[in-house]
Amino acid sequence: MSLQDRCLRINENIPDGGLYTEKQREVHPDSNVPWRISPAPFPISAEDLAWLENLGSHLLKFYKVCNLLYSQSTRGIQPKWSSDYLDKGKSETVIEFGRMRRFKSQLPQVIRPDILPTENGMVISELDSIPGGMGFTGGLSLQYSELGCKIVGGSNGIAVGFAEMVRSLSKQDQPVLAIVVSDESEDYRKEMCWLASELNHLGLYARTVHPSDIIFTETGLFLNQDKGNIQIDVVYRFFELFDLKNIPKSELILYAAKKRNVIMTPPPKAYLEEKLLFALFHHPTLLSFWQRELGKDTHHLLSEIIPKTWIIDPRELPPHAIIPGLSLGDNPITNFRQLIAVTQKQRELVIKPSGFSSLAWGSKGVAIGHDMATEDWEKTVEHALSSFGETPHILQEFHKSKRIMMPYYDFDHRDIRQMKGRALLRPYYFVAQNEVRLAGIQATVCPDDKKILHGMVDSIIVPCTVE
Repeated sequence: MSLQDRCLRINENIPDGGLYTEKQREVHPDSNVPWRISPAPFPISAEDLAWLENLGSHLLKFYKVCNLLYSQSTRGIQPKWSSDYLDKGKSETVIEFGRMRRFKSQLPQVIRPDILPTENGMVISELDSIPGGMGFTGGLSLQYSELGCKIVGGSNGIAVGFAEMVRSLSKQDQPVLAIVVSDESEDYRKEMCWLASELNHLGLYARTVHPSDIIFTETGLFLNQDKGNIQIDVVYRFFELFDLKNIPKSELILYAAKKRNVIMTPPPKAYLEEKLLFALFHHPTLLSFWQRELGKDTHHLLSEIIPKTWIIDPRELPPHAIIPGLSLGDNPITNFRQLIAVTQKQRELVIKPSGFSSLAWGSKGVAIGHDMATEDWEKTVEHALSSFGETPHILQEFHKSKRIMMPYYDFDHRDIRQMKGRALLRPYYFVAQNEVRLAGIQATVCPDDKKILHGMVDSIIVPCTVE
């Protein structure tokens, strides 16, 4: 089969309606996906695969220690400002649920880092515990497997890993799963419907539903099916905690989880969904805590791959104080407004909302300093400072993914073209029986002139294989 035919076969076999919808995107009328199709998966080395497989357990440990830091901060064992930062802008209800003993030891069971393979090694720009992309990564993995490609995680690794995670949580072989998708996450509904279908083939009773479809009783949550109501064992929360007021029956879903009438994952811990955890990881005051609780190996690994990050805090420092690790040449920074005056070349920096905001996912609120006019950069810095009370922002070092070449099918010219690009790797890890499994890796390759790497129309999205 020719490279062109491979791409056309993948396009033809995309499920009706596609696996992902974003209303703003305009694609070629013959294309069934809002990205470019490659004839081959993204190749990674056996060494990189081993590194990525090992990474999952370190990230789970990071979540465990972040959970401990928040708990100890609220109790005065660690500095109180740690939990104060993580609670910024959140309602009392959200804070209260995050601190409930019912959820004390619960952690995200799906872990997906955004990884940049740079010339100097891997860099994690952020962590996501409610990631999109599982469905279309799983769907594409099946398609490339049918073309004879050996896919990292296996041909159906995403669905198998998700099923193992749900069974582990429920302690049942055939649990009833409701994947609850909010209006805010509507673009991902089709891929989550695909995932539910695959889970049913693997022996689960899985449905992707709108929050309003949930039936609440004092004994639990139910789905209305042909043969009557069926009780839900596990709710997969594919909705954001900042959006609770817009989600029908969200209070009832949380109440059922609090009363142990249903298992909900990820747990309602907004503080574990904050990007500013990376800033706390690099804070010198907390160094001994991280070293002790993470252990030597994990702390060393994360220190190498988590970029320097700072919380953009507008509060004035005393005259003798500086912002740790942030400087312009030999001059330490004492006020974030000093960043406004830096040259475009000096501001290889990223500003983005930490979390708990509609702009904190999907690259919506990301600003790249050296890719902006000076006037826009000034507005971005001022906005981040003024938003601190409601939506804290972080400042992060910019890292550039290394340049590669990737083939794709051009629908306009009806042939295979080569694109100079930069890759973003998104491995999907699932936790089952306290073990972390790498179930698949999505590679998003964007044109090399793009500073923000995400699933744009000009990007190529494929699963990974070992070269």
